[in-house]
Amino acid sequence: MADSVGTKADPHAESASSTTPQKQAFPPLENNPEVMTKLVHKLGLSPSLAFHDVYSLDDPSLLAFVPRPVYALLLVFPVTPTYEKARTTEDGPLPEYNASGPGEEVLWFRQTIRNACGMMGLLHCACNGGARGMIAPKTDLANLITAALPLDPTSRAHLLETSPNVAQAHASAAAEGDTAALSAEANVDHHFVAFVKSAENNLWELDGRRKGPLNRGRLGDDEDVLAEKALDMGVRRFLKREEELGGDLRFSLVALAPSMD
Repeated sequence: MADSVGTKADPHAESASSTTPQKQAFPPLENNPEVMTKLVHKLGLSPSLAFHDVYSLDDPSLLAFVPRPVYALLLVFPVTPTYEKARTTEDGPLPEYNASGPGEEVLWFRQTIRNACGMMGLLHCACNGGARGMIAPKTDLANLITAALPLDPTSRAHLLETSPNVAQAHASAAAEGDTAALSAEANVDHHFVAFVKSAENNLWELDGRRKGPLNRGRLGDDEDVLAEKALDMGVRRFLKREEELGGDLRFSLVALAPSMD
């Protein structure tokens, strides 16, 4: 499923910080595991990892198709009034995240590029947790992490805005897929959010539109992000909220896991 064109205001036009101006736009990225895999491989992630569709959260026979361990999940969902209310309510009392340096548990990027939520999600998946150790040295991803770690979120956002290699890789990927490519100025109503497991065994929700990364709870040593506990703390929260409040259930999910090639 690709980002779909909507008539309402573009939910990706602003980050959580109202002080960060919108400076540029990317063409929306299709929610296609093959396209995503090709993109992260081009940026430097090991070919031993790939993105896979997750067809069910409950059917063991369908979950068995996903290779384990799963290092990250990328949830694609419609930005509904239900979601926006929940987001603003949770973010309201939280301070703006301003951490930096090697002591950070996760590497989080604030989104300031319009329609870049797909790229932000891929970066959050590849640059955190176990996947980070599978990035080849001296590649675009490796160089991005090295440059981003000492920076605060505002400076990290500027780093992405001025990274021609990231922009070129994104543009190339956005032109591929099963659907016609959309323009950078298209209004889309779907959003990408990543879930990763840190070295400290915490499940983190990473969304560039929020005030910062969100710790959703602790996992066991033997639990990956597709484990029952992780799904309950992460993806199923979205589904439950939308279902209970009569929202939109057009969700899809991809997993970053060992390649099947």
